[in-house]
Amino acid sequence: MTHSEENYLKAIYHLTSSTNTDVSTNAIAETMETKASSVTDMIKKLAEKDLVNYKRYQGVSLTIKGGLAAKMIVRKHRLWEVFLVEKLDFSWDEVHDIAEQLEHIKSEKLINKLDNFLGNPTEDPHGDPIPDANGQIQKIEKQLLSELTMGQIAICVGVKDTSSEFLKYLDKQEISLGSQIEFIEKEEFDLSVKINVDGNVLNISNKIASNIFVKLN
Repeated sequence: MTHSEENYLKAIYHLTSSTNTDVSTNAIAETMETKASSVTDMIKKLAEKDLVNYKRYQGVSLTIKGGLAAKMIVRKHRLWEVFLVEKLDFSWDEVHDIAEQLEHIKSEKLINKLDNFLGNPTEDPHGDPIPDANGQIQKIEKQLLSELTMGQIAICVGVKDTSSEFLKYLDKQEISLGSQIEFIEKEEFDLSVKINVDGNVLNISNKIASNIFVKLN
């Protein structure tokens, strides 16, 4: 596969993972920042390789073959992110763009050795699950911080928004994976919430709280 084909498979994988339904060419075009006509051309190529199912006006889904291929791309991306953070001291807001380049390396042997070298991690630096060599994913029980109720205590296990800007914001607030968060109260007017993060009381917007994944402690 070309880099472009791999990028499309990964985009379709992420879109279908969040909705569990077929996705439209317009949704893919928005994700890929390109024209719908260009998406249609690429989808036809992927369909010819038995990587996607596509029927006009009915949306796009990955075939079994395409789903496994997409998981292997995601696997490489997330393993490289772990490597960059744990072994090269990159911060979690720096690694995505670099991993975007490294994920296209073809050597399966290299990736399996990288996995073993890192101790077979199951999550990347943002809390997202890493598929194993067979495409199996360990499910992470989680919910959004905004869904908690007064008095509940949880651990930060991931983020929904992985943009550099959001991650830098969390760094400023000293919120990271493993942080203990007590949900103090929610403001009815704008749904902003007051939380206690490892002893530090903060007021954050509903948008922020809706982009942090937690697991009840």
